[in-house]
Amino acid sequence: MSVACLGLRSSRSISSVTGLLRELVAIPSLNPAFCQDRALSGESRVASFLAELGRRKGLAVSYQPVEGRRKNLLLTYRPTERPSHRLLLAPHMDTVVADAQQLTPLLKNGRLYGRGACDTKGSIASMFDALVDLIASPDRPKQTEIQLACLVDEEHGQMGSRAFAARSKTFDLGIVGEPTSNRVVSSHKGVMWFELRTQGKAAHGSRPGLGHNAVADMAKAVLYLEEDYRKELTLRPHPVLGPGSINVGTIAGGKQPNIVPDACSLWADRRLLPGESYATIARHLLKELKARGVRVQIHYRRDAECPALETDLQLPWVKSLMRQQRQRKALGVDYFCDAAVIASAGTPCVVMGPGSIDQAHTVDEWISLASLEAGRQSLRQFMSQLP
Repeated sequence: MSVACLGLRSSRSISSVTGLLRELVAIPSLNPAFCQDRALSGESRVASFLAELGRRKGLAVSYQPVEGRRKNLLLTYRPTERPSHRLLLAPHMDTVVADAQQLTPLLKNGRLYGRGACDTKGSIASMFDALVDLIASPDRPKQTEIQLACLVDEEHGQMGSRAFAARSKTFDLGIVGEPTSNRVVSSHKGVMWFELRTQGKAAHGSRPGLGHNAVADMAKAVLYLEEDYRKELTLRPHPVLGPGSINVGTIAGGKQPNIVPDACSLWADRRLLPGESYATIARHLLKELKARGVRVQIHYRRDAECPALETDLQLPWVKSLMRQQRQRKALGVDYFCDAAVIASAGTPCVVMGPGSIDQAHTVDEWISLASLEAGRQSLRQFMSQLP
């Protein structure tokens, strides 16, 4: 796909990073979990485009199988000397749902509009452009290997980062691309989705005493989660992230009004703090509900935890990056991303990228071109100082 195909008068009218982002936005890469249309879903088109461009720019290109036809794309700069350090740049290629208009990039008033512009094709563009500019310069690192890992499935199950963490070596630092307005984020909350189930006994609605109402039991559980449990969480705040949170998202029970419901279930979203685990949360909930006379079953995925992230600010490369960004205080975010998955395998990670999370997933998603360029320059400067 050429710049001319996107309706530009001349490739000289915009910067290289803006031009790259515009091309990336025009390539659909909707997460298959949200879109079954093969013409729009999957990350392979973006990966092929970046692979071809990366080869031309002198990067080593490889793929990492994830599931089915989905693959992570690995673009690697290998220094002339034997590498003694390794830096990871890790944005994701998939996006949430989009319509035709959102897949048509639009430049207007210093912004680029389109699905994925800030989440996270802006990070891909700034990282790629900074890397290829670096390796073509005399100040490229002599002993540091740099890998740009373009990951799949961040917006759904994080299969890409889980596969990467399981199969890759560790790095001195990972910079995970998400829209943070180019600020260094060293901690983020984790997330646990769990289901509660109550079991009752069916009976005729005119004689409810002959049955046991599973919905009534669940109502007690909801009251605990939304009131007492929420208050409990406020008593244990994290110094950067604040307290954990709970949200009851869905509930279903009963078949019709004249039958005492024999089953009820709910799904809830629990945001985790560093140090919290699914197992300890589940045990606590079962204990507290039992004390209130409510017997429930709890179900959650044990094979794909989404833990919280907390990275040591005293690590040399983290200190260097924060100093460059003129940032003194630790920053955290409420959302979950690939950083904690990669960090759980031994690579210390921070989250940083152009654009604001306020624009992510919105109908008119956009990124400031000034933020995009600033992100490129920040990475370029940081990498040029590596050994």
